[in-house]
Amino acid sequence: MSETDQPVFDLASGLELRPWSPDDAVVLADSCQDPDVQHWNRPGHLSVDDAGDRIARWEKRWRSEEAAIWAIAEPRGGSPVGLIGLGDIELAGGSAEFLYWLLPTGRGRGAMVDAVVRVSRWALEDLGLHRLRITHSVANAASCRVAAKAGFALEGTMRSALLHSDGWHDEHLHARVQGDAWPG
Repeated sequence: MSETDQPVFDLASGLELRPWSPDDAVVLADSCQDPDVQHWNRPGHLSVDDAGDRIARWEKRWRSEEAAIWAIAEPRGGSPVGLIGLGDIELAGGSAEFLYWLLPTGRGRGAMVDAVVRVSRWALEDLGLHRLRITHSVANAASCRVAAKAGFALEGTMRSALLHSDGWHDEHLHARVQGDAWPG
């Protein structure tokens, strides 16, 4: 991972996955104001400078093989409409956990399922991971649909596992492992 540049992927939905750039700091800061992003992801409130620092940390985490975070963006370097990534990458242990969100301009286009499948293929086939996880509040029906459509089996419910602004939520745990059939 660290010796190469982060890959760019074209998506069937017409969007692309690309690394976040310093020029995206305004979009990242603004994304924290979206009620759905704020509720389900708890990004906090970021100034443009804070967003730029976060983007720089993502680049460092890529180089140190800890995470891979992409902008889901309009093609050819266009503006981000969302974020997808793998956090808690454990190369030796063969696992990672997804994180993702979409802004209203990216929703309803099938982009997130497309992005989860594409990043999953990269992580399992190219990076050589064995197990990928998606966790989300049981109240987040949209995230549950994404996981299911992307071929992540529901493994169970973790009780009172995630604190949101409205209190503790139970979380679903979905996973995909090497050898699972690809959707569609």
